[in-house]
Order: sequence, then structure tokens, then C-alpha cells
Amino acid sequence: YHPDGTLEFLGRTDHQLKINGHRLEPGEIEAALTAHPAVRQAVVVPVGARGGYRLHAFVVTDDRDLQPAELQGLLADRLPQYARPAGLTLLDALPLTANGKVDRAALKPLASRGVAQPQGGTAPSGPVETALAELWGSLLGKDEVPRDATFFALGGDSLQATRLVQRLRDRFGCELSLRQLLSEPTIAGLAKLIEHQRQHLGTEVEDTEEGEL
Repeated sequence: YHPDGTLEFLGRTDHQLKINGHRLEPGEIEAALTAHPAVRQAVVVPVGARGGYRLHAFVVTDDRDLQPAELQGLLADRLPQYARPAGLTLLDALPLTANGKVDRAALKPLASRGVAQPQGGTAPSGPVETALAELWGSLLGKDEVPRDATFFALGGDSLQATRLVQRLRDRFGCELSLRQLLSEPTIAGLAKLIEHQRQHLGTEVEDTEEGEL
């Protein structure tokens, strides 16, 4: 309560999050990051807008040679795909509030600095992956989509994921669910699901024509 009687809602007293249907505890992700000997501190915060949140990790290290990709590989060994941050920024120190606590609000504007995608940059291979890359690029406004990049790491949100499921149905004639997209959010993984389903249906993927997507 403020002196004038106004009640201000501050939200949860913990940092538990629910993103893309998964309930997450940032502390567990932070613990996985600090397991690396070169990481002194780690903070994971949600960035984006309501309905389109994604995780972003901020790491404090004194090792100038530490690469974000190394940390992303560490997380890949310890956490499921949905719990891995879409981006990672290396910092010399974390911003603090007046009482010495981590200023999570001040971190969010820094999410555009040094963002590291948790995936590699391998180009799509084969007609299905190529068609998927064009579809994702059209939906997300990307010129290039690596086969190991996740839909959410590229900036996709829950609304766009729903649209993607519909476009996948129209393009490939497959009944894929949003849950399947969440479990296989990469071009490579999703292509395997599509190929498996199409083989079951006895059909093949036609070459994508310009403008079809």
C-alpha cells in the first residue's frame, strides 16, 4: 500500500515463469550456467511482450575467451529444449538496485546486446528442410534460417507458432500439433516429423514454387 491508499500489484514474489505452455524456474537454468567454471553469476529473465515471451540469459565472466556457444552447449546437455534461453549476453557485471539486488528490469533492454543463438548456422538440407526454411523466413521476416535454429530463438511467439502449425498443414498436408512444434522446434527436427508422417501417408514433398508460401 502507498501512503495515499493505492495498492500496487508487484506480481509473484518468486521468479517462476510460464513460457510456451511450460512452467520454468529460472533458478534452475541459472544453476546450470554457473556450473561452468568461468561463470561467476548468471541471471535469466523473460523478454518480449505478453504472449510472446522468451528467455534471455545474462552471464558475468572474467574469461574474455569464453564463447556464448560454449555455454549454450552446456545447457543443451543439461536442460530440455524449451528451458534453454533464446539468447545469451556476456556482461562484466550485473546492474544492481539501490539495495544491492540484481536489477532485472534494467537487464531487459540489454537483451539486444551480444545475443547468441543457441544453435549453429548449418543451412537446410533437402526439399522438406528447404521448404520449412522458406516458410519460417516468410513468417518471421528472416532471410536465412539455419536448420538447427529453434522457432522461438528466431523471435517466434505463441501466436506465430499457431499460424505456423496451420501453414504446415496447408503446405505439407500433415496434421502436426502445437505440442509437436514445441517438442521439435528446429527445422531439422520438424522435417523428420513431417517426413515420417508423409511416408506413413505414402506422399512426397513437392518442390516449393516461388510465392507458394
